[in-house]
Amino acid sequence: MNEQTRVLIGQTQGEITEKKSRFIANVFEIHSEPEALAILESIRKKYYDARHNCYAYVLGERNEIQRFSDDKEPQGTAGKPILEVISKQGYHNTLIVVTRYFGGILLGTGGLLRAYTEAAQEGLKQAEISGHSSGVFCAFPVRIGCSYSFSGKIQYLLNQLEIPVVDTIYDADVTFHVTIPEALKDSVITKITEATNASANLELSEPTAYIIKEGCPVPYCF
Repeated sequence: MNEQTRVLIGQTQGEITEKKSRFIANVFEIHSEPEALAILESIRKKYYDARHNCYAYVLGERNEIQRFSDDKEPQGTAGKPILEVISKQGYHNTLIVVTRYFGGILLGTGGLLRAYTEAAQEGLKQAEISGHSSGVFCAFPVRIGCSYSFSGKIQYLLNQLEIPVVDTIYDADVTFHVTIPEALKDSVITKITEATNASANLELSEPTAYIIKEGCPVPYCF
């Protein structure tokens, strides 16, 4: 599987403690800024009682888009160190959010910079790079309608590309309900079109964030 389809598995956090403050790092693969912002919002809701949710993310093959935030920590002590960890380790299309629960002891500028750096490193250390069979990703719900004569080809193609089939309906025609990861969308559509001589009917819905759990073939929206 090529590098573009790898998913950082381990958004269940890496964590460190520094002078009683907890730093919880969550790591995600992302493919668009709206996706990154949606994940950030979900993290803020999950850790609503935390003092800070600092983050950094990069997008593009050459990390053309780079964003970070100190989230009210002293300038330069949180978001930028997280960004530098992502860049130095060579990751692309990656978001790291480090949540801090204040422990009552001030760390100072140097202590904060070190803590956010170590938390981000720990998050990446815990992340496992593998195929998109597990983890969080952005995907398009797609309805594929075809004649029975092409259903076998499409089923074989979906299996080869490891595209999860949510449901199959056998009626006058065959309809597959699938979810296609954003990084694979164009190539999958092209291959299905070619395999069916452009006779398949493809209907794409709006992309959304999905989670696939280990050993479970069907993605669930979260």
